[in-house]
Amino acid sequence: MSEREQAVTDEVLASFAGTADPRLREIMLALVRHLHGFAREVRLGQGEWEAAIDFLTRAGHITDERRQEFILLSDVLGLSMLTVAVNEPDTPGATEATVFGPFFVDGAPEVPPGGDLARGAVGTPCHVSGHVRSADGGPLAGVRVDVWGADEDGFYDVQYPGERSAGRGWQRTDSGGGFRFWTVLPTPYPIPHDGPVGELLAAAGRGPMRPAHLHFKVTAPGHRTLITHIFVAGDPYLGSDAVFGVKDSLIVRAEHHRGGEAPDGSRRAGEWTSMAYDLVLVPEADED
Repeated sequence: MSEREQAVTDEVLASFAGTADPRLREIMLALVRHLHGFAREVRLGQGEWEAAIDFLTRAGHITDERRQEFILLSDVLGLSMLTVAVNEPDTPGATEATVFGPFFVDGAPEVPPGGDLARGAVGTPCHVSGHVRSADGGPLAGVRVDVWGADEDGFYDVQYPGERSAGRGWQRTDSGGGFRFWTVLPTPYPIPHDGPVGELLAAAGRGPMRPAHLHFKVTAPGHRTLITHIFVAGDPYLGSDAVFGVKDSLIVRAEHHRGGEAPDGSRRAGEWTSMAYDLVLVPEADED
């Protein structure tokens, strides 16, 4: 490293050294050191710097209330999953966390136990059931379980025009910690790739596909909120998830049925599927 380069880094570090908030000071000093180190390591050219600024500018322009290109960028760079890993407690037996994703919506409808969360979403009917337990033992009753997923065409309700709510909802667990609902069997789909992040993936020879999954957000007093997915076993994209969210412990077999009696006692005609998975939460005392 030349003295000229070091002088620039030293001057910028000194400018943040007096930051009053100690955490902000720690973050900014580390950011400057690593960012400057990156530029020196790759010998960043002026044209490359300009291309990077243009990339970020276009990411800002395409971002709106329905699309967050910067979260997408964080996802495909693995930063989202790394942040999950950094903050996830190492509690034996607890359900592993994964990325939140951009398609959660506040105000989703409440779905009664055994109810239809699909609400018109197109796809093969799928009965999903399981229990919520604490890692320190015992079922968790009255816990809020939010669920959302894409339809058979790979789209979430918010990606369609209008205000329709489909493929999402929430319910409270019963006295034994159980939850159960109908939705549609998730299918693989591409992350939005018609913008700067898609261009980056194409330039790197990477695909935009995510394996089939359902999102879960589980909220219980006295426990760490769980953000996770369950992935469908056998999906061809399990080994190449564009956002690195797959974990072996979250892969679930979808049982396929042709007519007959469903787990809720109803009689079904035609093809339907079922998945069962238990969710284990971390008590707040175990977070550290």
